[in-house]
Amino acid sequence: MGALPVFRWRLAPDGYATRRQLRARGLRPGGQEVAATLERPRRRRGPLVAYLYRVDLAKPVRPMTPGRRAALAKANAARRVCPQCRTDAGYVIPASLGTCVPCAYPDPCDSPRSV
Repeated sequence: MGALPVFRWRLAPDGYATRRQLRARGLRPGGQEVAATLERPRRRRGPLVAYLYRVDLAKPVRPMTPGRRAALAKANAARRVCPQCRTDAGYVIPASLGTCVPCAYPDPCDSPRSV
């Protein structure tokens, strides 16, 4: 197993790109292995590492089909439904709460008072 080439921050040669850079060009890694790494040094911790892929081996992004678009819309709609009150919250339910905000923090003024 050979070692990967390591480049310093902003010093990678042409022909290499990160996943995000490939996506901005309408490409994807397409099953290729990581070709090199990019390291950004930090003072108190280990360096930040980015994986680089070869642009010449990248493949075009697969087009969005009607079936994939429908499945994505259904999944996003399910993330908006509160599991407790079963209503559409109008926003994506926070994973930290697990329910919509009104269910997570009920208003104490709405409960009947004991006199």
